[in-house]
Amino acid sequence: MSRNHSSFLFTAVLLLFSQAIQAQSPVVPKLIWTVNKVDLGTVFEEQGTQYATYEFTHTQDSLFYIEDVWSDCGCTTVDFTKDTLQVGEKGQLKVAFDPVSAAGYFNRMIVVKGNLQDTQDTLFLEGIAIPYPEVPEKAYPVVKENVGFRLPKLNMGEVFTNEPKIKMLEFYNFGSSNLYADSLIFNSPEFIQVSQVQEFIRPQERGLLQVVYDGKLKNDLGFFEDYFAVAWDSTSVIPVSVVAEVFEYFPPFSKDELNVVPQLNLGNKEIDLKEISSKSIQNRVVSITNKGQQILEIRKIQGNCDCLQLEIAKTSINPGESIDLKITFDPSGRKGIDQRNIYLFSNDPVNPVQLFILKSRIE
Repeated sequence: MSRNHSSFLFTAVLLLFSQAIQAQSPVVPKLIWTVNKVDLGTVFEEQGTQYATYEFTHTQDSLFYIEDVWSDCGCTTVDFTKDTLQVGEKGQLKVAFDPVSAAGYFNRMIVVKGNLQDTQDTLFLEGIAIPYPEVPEKAYPVVKENVGFRLPKLNMGEVFTNEPKIKMLEFYNFGSSNLYADSLIFNSPEFIQVSQVQEFIRPQERGLLQVVYDGKLKNDLGFFEDYFAVAWDSTSVIPVSVVAEVFEYFPPFSKDELNVVPQLNLGNKEIDLKEISSKSIQNRVVSITNKGQQILEIRKIQGNCDCLQLEIAKTSINPGESIDLKITFDPSGRKGIDQRNIYLFSNDPVNPVQLFILKSRIE
């Protein structure tokens, strides 16, 4: 190989190596945004234009200014800092959103272009826009003390013990007085907290109550219906029903731990009693086995009827051990095809809730 050829190869390799090093170097953004996405939450049409503010810091040595800003929807308008910024100086954009233009979930994109090369950032604005109802009486049929609700109960859905569940309860002010947040009082169990989102709700306008359900403070597992009550200066006490399914939270674990953690195994997940008399009390036994390598804890056993009696000798089951679940079913007052559900809550992280079914045809 000639000397010139070797020199050429060396230079080429050095160039490629240099490019690879540069590619691995972290790219310092020219603008540091405090947030690049704002969630407006639930926005009612009658609340008018909503605003979101995005703040940034200029990090480069060169002078910076915003050349242009555009969005993917005419429903948003943007006002922004037009000054030229030195390194370390801050600027902001203020985005206005008109909820009349949307219905349901929305996600808007705002693109910011600066004077420096490669300065083009994308911001996001999201939320839920709810149009004003044509007939409020139909949209909010559950009326209590001139306050209307869409449904008779607030469904929290699944609530886990690791963090509180938050849900918004929408309501309509059919009264003639403003409903002020600072005049709201509520009475509830300690695991339910209630607050009004808007500062005040005018007559013929809608509002939101933020309901926080703490599964850990509930200190129980399964399906529940609870109640809280709210009132404003201009109303009497309004009862509200809340339904929820509370489950124990288990953190993720590796595949290697799959056979180590507690494992609840039911010898049978269904018993068919076939035809029975309504005067004949039924007794059955189901085997519960721990197939894991750690102690299995039975947190709770819950039936879907007072006609069931459920008994176990102990709630801690050693690895490889089996115990009997004794089931007593009283079919008095029942007739026809019948199904009873029995739920077992345990510290089995793979199947923390298991269902056992007891079927019959009652004559």
